[in-house]
Amino acid sequence: MLKKVVIIAIILIIALGYTSMISEVYATVTGEEILQSTQATELVEMKESTKDKIDEYIEKYGSTPYGIAAYILNAVRIYSIPFCFIGIAIGSIYQYVIGIRKLDVRDRGFKLIITFVTILLICQVLPLIFAIVVNGWRG
Repeated sequence: MLKKVVIIAIILIIALGYTSMISEVYATVTGEEILQSTQATELVEMKESTKDKIDEYIEKYGSTPYGIAAYILNAVRIYSIPFCFIGIAIGSIYQYVIGIRKLDVRDRGFKLIITFVTILLICQVLPLIFAIVVNGWRG
């Protein structure tokens, strides 16, 4: 059941991404048609903002590897929240809705909840530990 839901979600995400990438905007400048993609300009803007953020982290930590590691840990911290909340919700459904009549499904739901809470805590605390170790012990 869970595999089917995950596969359907992945197919929907791919389909939505595919249709958004196909849309293009054509503009005419002095009689010539120029293909201008709004996604391309958005990607360039995202690239520039990401580069600026990485440069800030490199300046803050004083080293390129430390700056890139801090940027990646911050991204993991941000994106782990919705991922883990979805996992906790699925585990809760297994434990409290489906697991009312089936004890093995109830145990699976409990294990899912524990797993996702652990992952959430690790992803939230790891950037803090990294900052303390790099800034505190490195000097």
